Amino acid sequence: MLFKYKGIDALGNEVSSKIEAASIAEVKSKLKSKKIIYTSIDESSSAKLSDYFKLSSKIKVSELSNISRDLSIYLKSGVSLLNSLKLISNQYKTNRKFAPFFETVITLVDEGKSFYQALEDQKSIKLPEFFKQSIKISENGGMLDIVLLELSIYLKEQDRINKQITSALAYPAFIFLVSVLMVGFMLSFIVPKVTAIFEQYDQKLPTITTIVIDTGEFFSNHYQMVLFAFALILLVSIYLYKTSLRFRYGVDLFKLKIPFFKKIIEFSELSRFSYINAILLRSGIPMVQSVKLGSDILKNEVLKKLFLDASLKVVEGEKLSNILQNNKIYKIDTAFIQAVAIGEETSEVSSILQNLSELYNESNKDKISIFLSLLEPIVMLLVGSIVGFIVLAMLLPIFSLSFG
Repeated sequence: MLFKYKGIDALGNEVSSKIEAASIAEVKSKLKSKKIIYTSIDESSSAKLSDYFKLSSKIKVSELSNISRDLSIYLKSGVSLLNSLKLISNQYKTNRKFAPFFETVITLVDEGKSFYQALEDQKSIKLPEFFKQSIKISENGGMLDIVLLELSIYLKEQDRINKQITSALAYPAFIFLVSVLMVGFMLSFIVPKVTAIFEQYDQKLPTITTIVIDTGEFFSNHYQMVLFAFALILLVSIYLYKTSLRFRYGVDLFKLKIPFFKKIIEFSELSRFSYINAILLRSGIPMVQSVKLGSDILKNEVLKKLFLDASLKVVEGEKLSNILQNNKIYKIDTAFIQAVAIGEETSEVSSILQNLSELYNESNKDKISIFLSLLEPIVMLLVGSIVGFIVLAMLLPIFSLSFG
């Protein structure tokens, strides 16, 4: 829980901030260790709401990249981890999201906990799992400053790609939204009025006209039910995806069967796996443990199960390349398997995985660029086809009446 407090520090200055603790007694203990004489302690209302819904603030990729970069610079300069965190926290004193985060992490590190454990225990901000795992491994290997810099570069690149996709999707999304509203307006208002004209004549309507009229009447009479059903399906799907491993596995398996998109998903996951494993192996982590930890950061449940099962077989002495080649779960990119096999033969798995990570990142950039360049004309074509179909359905009976 988060607690607000006011008091006086060791220098006699008035201080006011938030601190995370399990109880007021723990707050008092932490303030005493910081040599702060408190004048008031209150439970934060935002903390109560957060505890009720079990939610944490999300951190932007760009923000996490900047924090990683700054922390790496301080550590490389010889500043201790605790003092580095204090220096960075000064930049976020007035930030309502980061101030309690840094205060909690600094307190936990000052109490003797590792940086990873401090990040794991704090509940203010939800951090990516792969980021925390990278911190954990790099601390054990004495490579925290190097890994933080690599994480910063990686996160910055991910942020750039996300912004590129968002920017490119903005116009097609706007066109699609306007088109949906326009089609809905035509079906709900225009089509029924044109239908009234047809009812004056005893003439059989074309099939496509009947389909459009029936669709228009259905949406006009049941639009509330349609919207409710759509919202319900969406909410239930989101809930099941977050809570049910079987449902999430089925959805992720379906994603890997969609042409073109499956390669984007697969390359993204292989890039992430290669990146984290390159760091792990350079840190001196054994291949067995490296593959298991690398599988934990994957988002796709199918590929996660593939590499998790592979880690169990690596313990038995099998080569990772052979396991991936013979697995029955999902046939991943052959080039990845061959590259891993070469790395195993030459004892250069770490270097090869680093190169594979960069290779798959570049490949995904090209694929995403192609997709985004094709998206706009596809949306325009789809919308034009729907509108054209409705217009044609309305014009056919008129032509029939005109030409007798």
